[in-house]
Amino acid sequence: MFIGHFAPAFAASAITSEAPKLGTLFIAAQLVDWAFMAFFMVGIEQARIVPGITVMNGLDLYHMPYTHSLLGTAVFAVAFAAVVGITLRNAVAATWTAIVVMSHWVLDLLVHRPDLTLAGGEEKMGWGLWNYPWIEIPLELGITLGAFIWFMRATKGPIVPPLILMGFMLVFQAISWFGPQPTEYSIALPLTALFAFGLLTALAYWVGTTRWHRNEVGLGVASPPLW
Repeated sequence: MFIGHFAPAFAASAITSEAPKLGTLFIAAQLVDWAFMAFFMVGIEQARIVPGITVMNGLDLYHMPYTHSLLGTAVFAVAFAAVVGITLRNAVAATWTAIVVMSHWVLDLLVHRPDLTLAGGEEKMGWGLWNYPWIEIPLELGITLGAFIWFMRATKGPIVPPLILMGFMLVFQAISWFGPQPTEYSIALPLTALFAFGLLTALAYWVGTTRWHRNEVGLGVASPPLW
């Protein structure tokens, strides 16, 4: 699951004008993966390349107790929600932030092989849709595009910035699915992931400055710029 993680960010932004801006929600959607890549690079959490371990992904994510346990994800959700709530002084925004962070574990549960835990223990969970591309690919595209269309209909503003964002998302996802798969670990693996997260988040922040929820338009909100 890659761009599918951003579907809850689009959905939250579509549901209410009190949700944080889209860029903040994009951080929330991938927060535990940001943390995992950082922990991975310094050895706190562990992964390795095992070609063929699943049909779509060669990563053996065998030690992720802090970022990809249900408890660990909840801790990240509460912490980030507190930051957003205090910054915006809005409990609704904080709640949606926490929901988007928590959605990461639920979506990972669908696609991962059994490597997720409830609290970092020995019991591992994962429904393994990475072994069934004919299910996983339409599912990920469907929830992402569905949430994006919902976001577009619920907000008002120029169409070009969100289309650029979606274009980059689809290109990155196509590379992930159909590009050459690594056969051994190198530092390029986490760095490439962090670059992709960062670029998409920056584009989402841009989109968030150009679009307003339809509930806000007409209530003293400035007209969105044309670009």
